[in-house]
Amino acid sequence: MSTPTITASVTIAGETVPRVELTPVAVDLLRSLWEEHGPLMFHQSGGCCDGSSPMLFMAGEFITSDQDVRLGQFDLAPAGGPAQPLDFWMSAEQFNYWSHTFLTVDVVPGRGSGFSAEAPRGVRFLIRSKLMTTMTPFAAPADSAETVEADAAVPLAPARSPA
Repeated sequence: MSTPTITASVTIAGETVPRVELTPVAVDLLRSLWEEHGPLMFHQSGGCCDGSSPMLFMAGEFITSDQDVRLGQFDLAPAGGPAQPLDFWMSAEQFNYWSHTFLTVDVVPGRGSGFSAEAPRGVRFLIRSKLMTTMTPFAAPADSAETVEADAAVPLAPARSPA
């Protein structure tokens, strides 16, 4: 059975659409790291270099405050297993820049920060983002009770008509 993509639950008041997901490769790595270290958490800062990569810590090892936003919570547990909650946090300053994006956490070869739990394995977590096309892509329209789906990505350049 292949590992599924896992989408985080909505944790921001007033929103109805998730903001972040894990690729199957990220899920497999996180489950392995959970077995090794116990409960985990992500924090995405706005720093340069490795600070712009999502950092994985043991839960509670990185202290969050009102200067951080919890974008979502994943349950890493395989079907039928006990819950394995993993929060995804972002600095409020970085969130101001990325509030209009849907984030996908992936894994790539290479060394990231020595502070992130995956570093000794020769891989690092990477954020892939998709720009959303509306001003409030994660909230349901005020006049609608229907479920809102994630918007399509914005094209890189507008199409031009032939002259």
